[in-house]
Amino acid sequence: MGFAAVAGVRLFYTDDGSGDTTLLLVHGWGADSHQWVPHIPTLARKHRVIAVDLRGHGYSSAEEKGNNPVRMAEDLVELLDQLGVERCVAVGHSMGGVIVSRLAVEHPSRVAAVVAVDPGYGRPDEVVAMAVAMRETPAVRIDEWCYTPASPGWLREWHRRRLLATPPHVLAEAYDGLWSGDGAIGSRGAAEPYLSRRECPVLTFWTDPAQAAWESGLFKHPASRTVCWQGSGHRLHEERPAEFLLVVNQWLKEISR
Repeated sequence: MGFAAVAGVRLFYTDDGSGDTTLLLVHGWGADSHQWVPHIPTLARKHRVIAVDLRGHGYSSAEEKGNNPVRMAEDLVELLDQLGVERCVAVGHSMGGVIVSRLAVEHPSRVAAVVAVDPGYGRPDEVVAMAVAMRETPAVRIDEWCYTPASPGWLREWHRRRLLATPPHVLAEAYDGLWSGDGAIGSRGAAEPYLSRRECPVLTFWTDPAQAAWESGLFKHPASRTVCWQGSGHRLHEERPAEFLLVVNQWLKEISR
């Protein structure tokens, strides 16, 4: 574990645990693999767990161009190749949810199942328009919408510091890749035909019941389902790690039977 040379960048990753199932943990926009610190010890008891810093984020290096979800997904395929992982359960938060869904669509033989946590896809047109309009807004201000009054202060501060440490051009390019760039599936119109191509089981966590109901209609696999935790902030897996782990572990047992 440490660093892997992938497509011209050095990706930082950790590789813990062992088992028949490999979990690939993918963080969100402006964060890094520290997002999964509350989850890795429990998950690694029964599974191999790979947690990666995406290009331009955390301890991974940044290129001048190519810092978008499309390229990030291909980076992860190369990382899996280097680590000898033929098939994984891909788990992603926010932008990471977009990336793991891309893996499931573009590389279906590599993804046994997807877990997406309040993913950055399939938003109503008015939300997408607002997101695009905020493109020039400082990242720490964009981040303010990620919380509710119940969100802990330490979480807000952790992500504020992470955003301040992420190169601005990386944040801008990744943000465009979510909402308006080539391959963006931030809108429902773009997401519906794309996500309908996911054939594997999908477990999605949402904070908005309307989003949960919308995605339920796109699932192909009978084991797929949505979970809705109203009142949680965007980073619900960090706000409620024990409950998140309980649901994920139970679902993994169900799909492995």
